[in-house]
Amino acid sequence: MAVPDPRILGVVLAGGLARRMGGGDKTLLPLHGRSLLAHILGRLAPQVTALALNANGDPARFAAVAPGIPVIPDSIPGQPGPLAGILAAMDHAACLGLPRVLTIPGDTPLIPPDLAVRLQAAASPIACAASAGRSHPPIGLWPTELREDLRAAIQAGEGKVSRWAAKHGCAVLEWKGDPFLNANTPDDLAALEATACQHPRDQNRPE
Repeated sequence: MAVPDPRILGVVLAGGLARRMGGGDKTLLPLHGRSLLAHILGRLAPQVTALALNANGDPARFAAVAPGIPVIPDSIPGQPGPLAGILAAMDHAACLGLPRVLTIPGDTPLIPPDLAVRLQAAASPIACAASAGRSHPPIGLWPTELREDLRAAIQAGEGKVSRWAAKHGCAVLEWKGDPFLNANTPDDLAALEATACQHPRDQNRPE
């Protein structure tokens, strides 16, 4: 199991519009008897000291799954995308005096237990995950000190996570298999359900 790092805030990005899933909160959809969010928090919590959710609207809808975990909205209006969620996470980390943020999309329930440790070990200001030949820029470790640069970039129209990250030096770390399967569509969720059923033991435990 990953060793907690007290200097990392773990944030689940749950502010998307879920258009391909038909709208609503993807992160509250059920997977193998629990919500996607419950799976993510169970795997993320041992890797960080502090947790938060990034979501817009009424935060009370997450209370049953994530009691006591703060829900932070985008600080830039109009839901401009995951960069706005990363910025909100950075701003919250700055308020807590934490220099780094680990972000996880709210539809990615099978994150590996060594995610924070491996990203932290990368010799680069920013580190993002990759698997199965694809990079996953929103799954990344971000220095809080870049938040004003990110705010200016978003306000100037930047909307691509990988492009902004590359400007500051981004290490891309590859994991074996595909532990970053996500639920963009109902078919994706069905595929995740099948994957979870192949591993009936507690999904919070390392494989």
